[in-house]
Amino acid sequence: MPFVDNNGTKIYYETHGEGAPLLFIHGSGGHHAAWWQQVAELRDRFTVVTIDLRGFGRSDSDGDVFDSLDHPGDIIAVLEDAGLSGAVLLGQSIGASAALKVALRRPDLVSGVILAHSLGGIDNAELAELVKSDRAEAEKLPVLDRLMSKKFQTEQAAKTFLFRQMGTFNVAKMADLRNLSTDGPTIEDIQAADVKIAFLAGELDAVLSQSTVRRAHELVPGSILEVVPGAPHSMYWERPELFNAAVDKLAVQLNDAAHVAAV
Repeated sequence: MPFVDNNGTKIYYETHGEGAPLLFIHGSGGHHAAWWQQVAELRDRFTVVTIDLRGFGRSDSDGDVFDSLDHPGDIIAVLEDAGLSGAVLLGQSIGASAALKVALRRPDLVSGVILAHSLGGIDNAELAELVKSDRAEAEKLPVLDRLMSKKFQTEQAAKTFLFRQMGTFNVAKMADLRNLSTDGPTIEDIQAADVKIAFLAGELDAVLSQSTVRRAHELVPGSILEVVPGAPHSMYWERPELFNAAVDKLAVQLNDAAHVAAV
């Protein structure tokens, strides 16, 4: 599988299947292989692309800190190297901020963005307060309990162990990432760029409440909202059948909306 050079930094990515391009961008504890349950299910209908942001997985990991403002460039380099345009970008948690910035910077490469369990760093005072309140509640819980249900941890011990091991393949940790909340677009920026956005939320997300995501959907004109009943923050891992069905649905909706806008 290929590497692409982005201004001297090697970025690893993989492509699987055929169809409309769908690129997955991992969160702070993940890397390209975190999407194993998505690749296997969706590659028959999409060209599924997975990436390691710098500091993660097989991408270059030199240095002690990693600037998240470099992540959009990593993603753009992958799209260009793979010869893809009209892609739907799915960003999980912190990966959503990079996905949204790519869509604003290079709309020629992107049909739409799925913000999974994240608001994508949208710069809005009301939303910032809601996110801050959600985070304060989440920090009362053990880290793993924020991400997946107690039931899953008990009944799926092997998958829970593997989930925790995923982060051991990364040099970058959450504390090493800089500028995660810097340079986010305003709602007006999103409107002006005519970026198509879908919010994907879990009913039981302990990191970002569904009420906060619903409010973001209300504030962003033309956005799509999908709240999955019974799903936690790491729905992609714990409830992949629900996550995959929602992603399939939203990707089709975003592609259809992009095609209508282009006519």
